[in-house]
Amino acid sequence: MSSALEIPQQLAFEIERRNRLAVPAFAGGFLYLLSAIIISGTLNGAPKVGLLEGLAPALRGEADPAVSPRTQEVKYISRHALPLITGSVMAAVAIGALTLTLLLLFDATRFRRAATWAQARMLVMLGGIAVATVSILHQVISAVETHKFAVGHDFTNHAVEQAITQNTVNLVVEYIALLAGLALAVGMIVVMVNALRVGLVPRWMGILGMFTGLLILLPLGGAELQLVPALWMVMMGILLIGRWPGGEPPAWVSGEARPWPTQAQLRAAKQGSGIPGTGDQAPAPVVTTPRSSRKRRKRSGSE
Repeated sequence: MSSALEIPQQLAFEIERRNRLAVPAFAGGFLYLLSAIIISGTLNGAPKVGLLEGLAPALRGEADPAVSPRTQEVKYISRHALPLITGSVMAAVAIGALTLTLLLLFDATRFRRAATWAQARMLVMLGGIAVATVSILHQVISAVETHKFAVGHDFTNHAVEQAITQNTVNLVVEYIALLAGLALAVGMIVVMVNALRVGLVPRWMGILGMFTGLLILLPLGGAELQLVPALWMVMMGILLIGRWPGGEPPAWVSGEARPWPTQAQLRAAKQGSGIPGTGDQAPAPVVTTPRSSRKRRKRSGSE
């Protein structure tokens, strides 16, 4: 249990960090969504190789054609390296803002609930740094390899695979990205579960945050699904700056855990029940007479 002296110090420290991180978290949400739009929009414009185009060399009796059907796709990626790198830089900045926000949320949560898993902080910090780094590194490596392919003379299927996925550096970066995403996702889910327990975030924000962690680990879908992490960061910016609709959660103000009431407790309070689920009515309040009034009555009676 935190002492009466520690709580004001912690609250002052949290307010300072919240003021610094509110705008980056808010802006990070827009950057994350914009990066997803740029990257997915650029890749969607690449030439598509359908089933018939892919089987055409084999149907002509060419087991290993001199020019792969995916040659134009790789050349397109090479020509559009700049917007892809720009989008990855935006995503890295957004992940940096998300990581700093999670670290603040972890520290505030652990102050209110000492049982919070301490290693989650390290997972968030290392995972966030690694995810931000490899997001840029992946696009830079892709730009270098596809450029080599575009200006070279080998356009076979093997060369295409080497340019896009199978080169050694790309494979190493992909494994690092998987481990980094896993670390950040696990750390974020742990932070959100415990922040929800102490009442630092509303329920739907806690659930949205857990889903955000999963989407960082498994970036499914296009820009539409990436709206979820973007929305979470924007809403966290609003929460950190103290502009939450209906007032900020009491746990931020008190410095202590203020768990959100369950649905049963809310129903009981609405119905006026004393004990949720029992149907017993709460006892009527006892009306006491102030001491000064009683003294005045005695005095007037004696007279």
